[in-house]
Amino acid sequence: MKRPAYFALVATCALALTTPAQADTLREALAEAYRTNPNLQAARAQLRATDENVAIEKADGRPNVTAQGALTEFLKQNSTSFFAPERALTANVDLGVPLYSGGAVKNSIRAAKERVEAGRADLRGTESAIFSQVVAAYMDVLRGEALVGLSANQVEVLTVNLQATSDRFEIGDVTRTDVAQSQSRLALAQGDLRSAQAGLIQARETYIQLVGSAPGQLEPPPPLPNLPDNTRMAVDVALDNNPDLIAARERAAAAGYDIDVAGASRLPRVSAFVGYDYQNFLGSVPDSPLDPDDPNSPLIGSPQTATASSAGLSLSIPLFQGGRPAALQRQAQARASAALDQVIAAERDVIAQVRAAFASYSAALAIIDSSREAVAAAELSLEGVRAENSIGNRTVLDVLNAEQELLLSRVDLVTARRNAYVAGFTLLAAMGLAEARDLGIEGGALYDPLVNYDRVSGRWNDWDRGSDPEALGTRTIDIPAADAEIRDVYGPVLDPETD
Repeated sequence: MKRPAYFALVATCALALTTPAQADTLREALAEAYRTNPNLQAARAQLRATDENVAIEKADGRPNVTAQGALTEFLKQNSTSFFAPERALTANVDLGVPLYSGGAVKNSIRAAKERVEAGRADLRGTESAIFSQVVAAYMDVLRGEALVGLSANQVEVLTVNLQATSDRFEIGDVTRTDVAQSQSRLALAQGDLRSAQAGLIQARETYIQLVGSAPGQLEPPPPLPNLPDNTRMAVDVALDNNPDLIAARERAAAAGYDIDVAGASRLPRVSAFVGYDYQNFLGSVPDSPLDPDDPNSPLIGSPQTATASSAGLSLSIPLFQGGRPAALQRQAQARASAALDQVIAAERDVIAQVRAAFASYSAALAIIDSSREAVAAAELSLEGVRAENSIGNRTVLDVLNAEQELLLSRVDLVTARRNAYVAGFTLLAAMGLAEARDLGIEGGALYDPLVNYDRVSGRWNDWDRGSDPEALGTRTIDIPAADAEIRDVYGPVLDPETD
């Protein structure tokens, strides 16, 4: 039987992998997702909205100025008044300065700041989650290309086997059963190839969805940094750095301040005020007699304007509010208790995630070693079975089974390498070490949430309107649909240098 070009293709692929080529890297994919992913951009905008809560709460403790004006036309005069004006223009300006509010403003500001910190942690968590998805998509494309290459090669191998078996059947060396077995395996391999191609298309579309561009020739991923040596080390780092746990702690702190805010509603409030009033009757006040008791008294002009000003302190002491303040405070206490339990729940989740990710990573590394041994053994077994088949000691079915075992062992190796890298990155994400600042993302300055906070938290201007809303994520409608074309036989995920 003619020996297939299986191992020649492997050698060709290995040679191609050592040749420099224009390719996409994982760091480039992460950088593009960092700049253009709409979910990440939306999370940043949401944090900017949360920043404004600090300015909103500060406004309750700042002076406020109001002005009012009115022009009144008196359509019917009082019958007992002979000198009532026909019209009046009034204006007043009032300045109020809150001096004491029972701690409501102070604690509301503190709670808002804690929620800003929680929002920053949420943004870190979103960034880490998106990066984890990008890494998985990147590795899925590499795996998909490798599986398509393996499946295509298997179809070629089985096609050669079927032709050789048919030739041997013509000379009576094998039976019709042997030919049928070869035909069956070829049909199954062709179906597996179509499934692998569909999986590759799906992986590439997921990559486009997350990254915002189509994958090119992907390079092997770089080694993962800062992986822990054991579970205890991983858990210790995660308890200090996991963004979800940090966000839960900050929200619990904010809920504690909410208790004091609710209790402040039963305390006195003190404010200072200054007012100025102005009236102008627009010449509509009739002249008045110099001596009201003398009907012949000469008339004199009446004042057409009047002004007044006032200043003082205002004290408001709530005496009874139907139990509302106590109910609000009990409600805040219950919510604070819930927030504290949510911290414990988040801590449990983090510990479970870290331990599971570490176990998955360790298992995947062990599977890589066993799969390598399986591939080497399957290659040797296939070579021996083919040699024995050539002298009649093995059947065609034995050869087909050996080829299938080699294919499955190679698929297991590809999958194990993909799973090990994804599990390792998932472990880093659970530890809080899978963000742009940790991964050396290039392509411009990193997003700094403090810039917007410093810009808006201390502003006083009522007319300081921000920029118009705009979408910063990129659309993918113009990117062509993904296909299942591959550029080499197995893809760089099988290159030993990626281990």
